[in-house]
Amino acid sequence: MAFNPLKYLKESRAELSNVVWPTKQETVRMTVVVIIVSVLVGAYIAGLDTLFTSLVGKFIR
Repeated sequence: MAFNPLKYLKESRAELSNVVWPTKQETVRMTVVVIIVSVLVGAYIAGLDTLFTSLVGKFIR
């Protein structure tokens, strides 16, 4: 059974026609959620970094 590129492309196109694409409003909403979560995770990691840096600094002195 050999790979048939033409069959693959036809099946891919058929599969893409079944996809339910998000609306513009859903896309904007999810983008905002991703940005907010990214900022919160970044702030959390920055806080931990600051905490651990100060703790290590106290042990080194």
